[in-house]
Amino acid sequence: MRLLVILHESFGANGGIAKFNRDLLTALAAWPAVEALLVVQRDAPPNGTPLPEGLTLIAGGGKAGLLLALLRCLLREGGFDLVLCGHLRLLPLAWLAQRRFRAPLAAVTHGIDAWQPTRHRLADRLVRRLDAVFGVSRLTLERLSAWSGLPPERGRLLPNTIDLDRFTPGPADPALAARLGVAGRRVVMTLGRLPAGGRDKGVEEMIAVLPRLLERHPDLVYLVAGDGPDRARLQARAEAKGVAGAVVFAGFVPEVEKAALYRLADAFVLCGHSEGFGIVLLEAMASGVPVVASCRDGSREAVRDGRLGLLADPEDPESLAAAVEVALARPKGRPEGLEDFAFPAFAARLQTLVAALVEMPPATGEPPETAAR
Repeated sequence: MRLLVILHESFGANGGIAKFNRDLLTALAAWPAVEALLVVQRDAPPNGTPLPEGLTLIAGGGKAGLLLALLRCLLREGGFDLVLCGHLRLLPLAWLAQRRFRAPLAAVTHGIDAWQPTRHRLADRLVRRLDAVFGVSRLTLERLSAWSGLPPERGRLLPNTIDLDRFTPGPADPALAARLGVAGRRVVMTLGRLPAGGRDKGVEEMIAVLPRLLERHPDLVYLVAGDGPDRARLQARAEAKGVAGAVVFAGFVPEVEKAALYRLADAFVLCGHSEGFGIVLLEAMASGVPVVASCRDGSREAVRDGRLGLLADPEDPESLAAAVEVALARPKGRPEGLEDFAFPAFAARLQTLVAALVEMPPATGEPPETAAR
């Protein structure tokens, strides 16, 4: 089969969505059934970034460049068996490709990008015309169907994946612990971006319960890894709570340091309100760290509704503090069942979904009125 994938970013980029895109493209490129895999994306990877064999990547270099690159593809390429769109905002471009090649059209959704309308009228109207949506969590698929009119049966679950050979249990790196200022202390960690006004990672909620945790664990330190515009506000919250000395903001963490960073933690917490899935929970569990996820967003699916990790309510400080206490008391080690999220399982799910789509006829019907205009 011949596949066309339209994305914002993948190889050479940071963040959970870029990582998911890399896993998706790597799995498709390694599949013998794929004859051609053409990726048209907005952002160019850094020079020298290795790509999987069999993958052709065309980078547009910005929004206008992406459109031009896709138009050249529409003129030059003979045909594709599936058009896969990496973000709902890219649906107008993917719809052009679908109309040109008369192929099924599917999209990938990750979390809050799909929980409510994108405010791009054409993209929002095109959602219900998709042949399928690959969602990282059931919650995301349910919320997408609720506002878009997409028939629920077109939703397909495709959770994030984890490299179990890269993220492994092991001893803490003394040099890294010293550099971050957490040597000799019990470490509770959160890793993620800190967007302005965001509560998706639950950092503010953790800061709020730190005083009661410190009463029982005076040597405790809360390590916040990741950066963003909300960092200054969160630092001010720690000052106001009188726990600034027990909170370390590590800033941006390079990808090559992440495995060692997890090994510093005695517990990992991602207990917020708007996480689509939470791949960092998989990485922490693979590193042998007990985790606490939120019962109010998609992160509960990363811990199998409490079977792999603990659940807490970010709206209930007692619930959160109690869950962290239990996590700190648990011995470190990988939970059984994490293999369900390993890359071979991800690749098998993806192949099953794509194979079923390619065999089905594309959605029919005229384009939305806004498209005609």
